[in-house]
Amino acid sequence: MKHLQTWRQYARRLKTDSYVIYLACRDPRTPWYAKAVAACVAAYAFSPIDLIPDFIPVVGYLDDLVLVPLGIALVLKMIPAEVLAECRQTAKERLANGKPRSWIAGIVILLIWGVVIGGIGMWVWRNM
Repeated sequence: MKHLQTWRQYARRLKTDSYVIYLACRDPRTPWYAKAVAACVAAYAFSPIDLIPDFIPVVGYLDDLVLVPLGIALVLKMIPAEVLAECRQTAKERLANGKPRSWIAGIVILLIWGVVIGGIGMWVWRNM
């Protein structure tokens, strides 16, 4: 039971940190390189659609369990301490009202899947 509680705290922290980097990305004091990485990580974390669908065994959850936490950890190291502190406070207040979603990121992921499926379809059609 204690492990379950630890995992829940870890998941809540990841959710909060995802929103923190989204807010930091929009702050003018954040360096451009941190903004670029933060925008990608936040968009992916809040996207309602995964790049690798969860129904694919093992690999489907790999992005959620590995890629997002690693991206968040990397970005948090790039953000200046004072910006990070302010964004953490803002995120805490805003997340009390529910989880934000990025539909733009969802559309981009759908487009990526469309290109992949279209490419496979073209390849199959040409090789028949």
